[in-house]
Amino acid sequence: MNSLADKKQYVSPQVPKYFTSVLVVGLVLLGISVIASLVFGSRPVSLQEFMNGLFSPEADSYGASVVEKRIPRTIFSMMCGAALGVSGSLMQAVTRNPIADPSILGVNMGAALFVVAGIAFFNISTSGQYIWFALSGALLTSILVFGVGSMGRGGATPLKLLLAGAATSAALSSLVIAIMIPRSYVMDQFRFWQVGSVGVADWGSIQTFIPFLVVGFFIAVVSASALNAMALGDELATGLGVKTSTLRLIAAIAAVLLCGATTALVGPIGFVGLLATHVIRLVLGSNLRYLIPMSALAGAVVLTISDVFGRLIGRPGELEVGVVTAFIGAPILIILAMKAKVRSL
Repeated sequence: MNSLADKKQYVSPQVPKYFTSVLVVGLVLLGISVIASLVFGSRPVSLQEFMNGLFSPEADSYGASVVEKRIPRTIFSMMCGAALGVSGSLMQAVTRNPIADPSILGVNMGAALFVVAGIAFFNISTSGQYIWFALSGALLTSILVFGVGSMGRGGATPLKLLLAGAATSAALSSLVIAIMIPRSYVMDQFRFWQVGSVGVADWGSIQTFIPFLVVGFFIAVVSASALNAMALGDELATGLGVKTSTLRLIAAIAAVLLCGATTALVGPIGFVGLLATHVIRLVLGSNLRYLIPMSALAGAVVLTISDVFGRLIGRPGELEVGVVTAFIGAPILIILAMKAKVRSL
């Protein structure tokens, strides 16, 4: 059970102590990451080319053209990072698991299975088709993991959910391989998507993604106060008028909507929600009215910076952002699991 001090942070109307400082630092880091994303890559650009790419796209310059093409990629990486950050904070709130993340709980692999099945059996090829298949897979996997994790005494404890997610991911990964091996054309199309990359971003991808981002973020913000009440315990939340079962379902749908749409368009990028949400929680506490929007900001920074690092490390090509986030996130997950003792929120 949470301590009294832990409970107070959920219901306190006061702005967290370091909120303004964290917001300023986050916005500065986001600005730096945006500039770095536009400037650095397989070919760095000069200041003049950077300015021309932003304000004079008609300028006859290769550098200006490069900057212009990097703009949708940068915007898309920020949007996807924000979606994964909010999804992570919602999943942690719903499961009361401080290390919950779409990749850890098997949601990304469920989306991947449905996408590869769609490619193999339904010949899907457009981003719109990818989204609906990925969302279906993510939703069904979430239900499966939560159902398995809820079996036995104690219900859905953090450790049981973590183990259920790991087991489900392993099983679904085997199914993905089983579908791909006899179908070389599926493997060719799927292998680039599976790594996780924002390099395919264009204005069409952004337009496709915006409705899912807006709806998911709106649900998350509206649900924040009720989720705070639920963190005090189901009995107390029910006494305050919160329908806990309905709230869990709505918040879980928002989380799946955000991570499923992101996974459909850029592939299964892991650990962004874990990193962003955990860092913000360490500084600001667990009040979701502040944790959710700040996790969105942190997620945008994490994914955009990771994409820049991938381009710098992989020159003259690039290292996909999913590899970078996994390389950073895996050891952090191990540290968190050891330090937090997998306790409930």
